[in-house]
Amino acid sequence: MMVDTQVRPSDVTKFPIIDAMLAVPREKFVPDSMREAAYVGENLDIGGGRTLLEARTFGKMLDVLDIQPQHVALDLACGLGYSTAILAHMCDFVVGVEDDETRAEEAQTLLSAQGIDNAAVMSGASAAGSEKSGPYDIIIVQGAVETVPDAVIAQLREGGRIACIFAEGSLGVVRVGYKLDGVMNWRFAFNASAPVVAGFEKTAEFAL
Repeated sequence: MMVDTQVRPSDVTKFPIIDAMLAVPREKFVPDSMREAAYVGENLDIGGGRTLLEARTFGKMLDVLDIQPQHVALDLACGLGYSTAILAHMCDFVVGVEDDETRAEEAQTLLSAQGIDNAAVMSGASAAGSEKSGPYDIIIVQGAVETVPDAVIAQLREGGRIACIFAEGSLGVVRVGYKLDGVMNWRFAFNASAPVVAGFEKTAEFAL
């Protein structure tokens, strides 16, 4: 029902995305007390500063990234691993990064329970990425950003793509960044909103 009422009507029709969303049980990747709310058509606060993006937004982000089976992906602020599981169905390998060590361990356990063996969730600052396993063809942030740290951009392979929800006041826009000749070129994709992920805020500037 989620796929038929939230994803497909948003012009997300690529088979790999639909297939992954049908294969991964979303309710397994939220706290037990929130399982009944797992398929609501809105962003879901799963605690600890993490957001499970609404299926429409996440599906459209995957669509504009044009993910291929040979790609290696970096999934930042991955929470309990739902987005990592979806990506694992679509590409060669996925590295999820989660700030909270306990949550990262739980995400890895949940992925293993689903038989997903081409994904690893690392504990560390999402804004620092995971340089060890890079560079990446695809980077996605599970929440909004005000800015993308240079450390994350540096881990994107030449020709790679990154999708982020940029917070702009009370609204937000999804942009896809393409790395060409070492320079990021950002293009508008669609409107969406989500809470800003810790570490992706703009540094306050002071002027006299």
